[in-house]
Amino acid sequence: MDKSIMPKAFASHQDWYSATLSSLTDADITTSNAADSVPKLLYSYDNAIHGFSAALSLDKLHMLQNSPGFVSAYPDRIVKVDTTHTPEFLSLNNVTGLWPASHYGDNVIVGVIDTGIWPESASFNDDGMGEIPARWKGACDPGVKFDSSMCNRKLIGARYFNKGLIANTPNITIRMNSTRDTEGHGTHTSSTAAGNYVEDASFFGYAMGTARGVAPRARVAMYKVIWEYGTYTSDILAGMDQAISDGVDIISISMGLNGISLYEDPIAIASFAAMEKGVFVSSSAGNDGPHLKTLHNGTPWALTVGAGTIDRQFAGTVTLGNGLTIVGYSLFTENALLVDMPLIYNETLMACNSSTLLSENIYGVVICKRYGSIFDQMHQIFLSKVSGAIFISKDLFYRDVGGFPAPGVMINPRDALPVIKYAKSNSKPTVSIMFQQTFVGMTPAPAVALYSSRGPSPSCPGIMKPDLMAPGSRVMAAWVPDGPEVLVGARSTDFNIITGTSMACPHASGVAALLRAAHPEWSPAAIRSAMMTTANPLDNTFNPIQDDGNKLEPATPLAMGAGQVDPNKALNPGLIYDAGSQDYINLLCSMNYTRKQIISITRSSNYSCLDSSPDLNYPSFIVFFSSESLGSQEFRRTVTNIGDAASTYKAQLTLPKGTSVTVTPKTLVFKELFEKQSYVISIKHSPLVKPKVSYGSLSWVHEGGKYTVRSPIVVVEDNQ
Repeated sequence: MDKSIMPKAFASHQDWYSATLSSLTDADITTSNAADSVPKLLYSYDNAIHGFSAALSLDKLHMLQNSPGFVSAYPDRIVKVDTTHTPEFLSLNNVTGLWPASHYGDNVIVGVIDTGIWPESASFNDDGMGEIPARWKGACDPGVKFDSSMCNRKLIGARYFNKGLIANTPNITIRMNSTRDTEGHGTHTSSTAAGNYVEDASFFGYAMGTARGVAPRARVAMYKVIWEYGTYTSDILAGMDQAISDGVDIISISMGLNGISLYEDPIAIASFAAMEKGVFVSSSAGNDGPHLKTLHNGTPWALTVGAGTIDRQFAGTVTLGNGLTIVGYSLFTENALLVDMPLIYNETLMACNSSTLLSENIYGVVICKRYGSIFDQMHQIFLSKVSGAIFISKDLFYRDVGGFPAPGVMINPRDALPVIKYAKSNSKPTVSIMFQQTFVGMTPAPAVALYSSRGPSPSCPGIMKPDLMAPGSRVMAAWVPDGPEVLVGARSTDFNIITGTSMACPHASGVAALLRAAHPEWSPAAIRSAMMTTANPLDNTFNPIQDDGNKLEPATPLAMGAGQVDPNKALNPGLIYDAGSQDYINLLCSMNYTRKQIISITRSSNYSCLDSSPDLNYPSFIVFFSSESLGSQEFRRTVTNIGDAASTYKAQLTLPKGTSVTVTPKTLVFKELFEKQSYVISIKHSPLVKPKVSYGSLSWVHEGGKYTVRSPIVVVEDNQ
């Protein structure tokens, strides 16, 4: 509608729209069309468009077109939700930003270190892919149920490594001695990072739409090092070593070891070699949250990725006999619809902890209150074969990982009161439940997932980890059809919805692949810097990202790093914090490692410790202080201008509680591209302030507002 035409008699545009629709009904009286359905206003809009949506007949539409202010009308169409959905959640689009700028990651090679791959998956079809890059040196190794013809222009390499496994278990019989995936994990992660387009994908009716990876035109090379019988560091090293030799651009590794020093960690060691060759390494933070110091992969020369939730909800809709409708959480996969079933409210049954008692009410939907574990309750419901259950719970962990083997919906306790009231006040209460529903645009999102491991890094506490977060909860991607089914018992599926920092890591790997395609000259440190300094610390309500593992309090950098990765902003970060081999060696020299321990990482004794320093040129700051004394710490950083040739940036500080922070100089002036400028930041902390973790940020803001280069600051009591 043309809002400027709105008569002054109306107080708001919504009043005008309502009156316009009412006039169509009034006209029926004189035109004898009263049999037409009465128009119904659904939504009024004043931001995306000026107008409204309405349910009305074609005759009414024709009448509406002659109304004052009418501009145009469009039919309401069914919209397919994209499956992983996370590219949209990360604002990747076909028109502007990183996707078109990188040609969707064209010709970048992503090496995935994982459980193998299911080559027949449609996510690895090579439709639309050009010739394999001439620089590729890899191979497609034959093995059990896997031959070289299974590789193509998308899946360009497939190798497997199990000599360490065999050496440690000499009598083992390996069922699938090849790169073929039997567990699903590797198929899922590789398709998340770089899967091709697959239309009409879904998980048993949930998340229907077009599946594709973050970098859909990148190539995939799989290195199978994880086996159902065990995983050994020797095999991991072999896989990463081969990946570097083959010529991958990105290594995505969704695994890690806890409590291991850098010089003993095969991922850290191999990542150093990769960094020297210009290969970017993306790794997962681990799934041992929410406590501090649970993070693995704290490697300074690799990216460490925490996990967050997304704005999509898989749902079951509960409709009571009185018409009240509540949208709850469900992933029950059967094509079922419970209609007008008895709603059973029984104080004895509500614990839902006895399948024997529940079986006495097999026909009906039982209300289950939170007693003990919802995992146990679901199991008892499954054993009892009752028609269905409504679980009253706000268990965030179950929302992330819990399955639905039986017809069930989980509703929030605040929504449960009218359900219980209705059930108690009616002699024959009924309920209907519809499953296989998907909603997007839920708020607030993202939040740091409860399970995501937190820093500081035990192996290198002086470098703040994780670096950033990416979608990790309930991610849909390709799966192994005859492999283990996480949620659906014995049924086969080509796509699966699973959760973990393993899912967050390949999202970041895909973004790194896009950046490598757009900026092939960038070093791994430059790519990481661009991703970190442009990460978003706010959710989709423009409030600080919440921490599901800390009572929905604002997340600290030890949980979320710099924030949620923002691919489009990372394309043009303005300034970068670069680092190379010697910078990391200077850090290692400051860590009291022996010469042999350092050589185990650098692979050469030809290094110098003359400039030993714990102050790595990193895009974040972490400070440890005693709770009993005043302390201060200085950091020196150097930034490189890759934005506008002549540009000025000013420091903007958000102070961690209990600190005073100074930056010298406060203004950085650049005259040309690739010019470097240095600054010093000093952080002082008072012992009188009680928070064990406080945090803030330093942002260098471009004078024209074009760039904001943000670095998180976190202050941690050193007895944490």
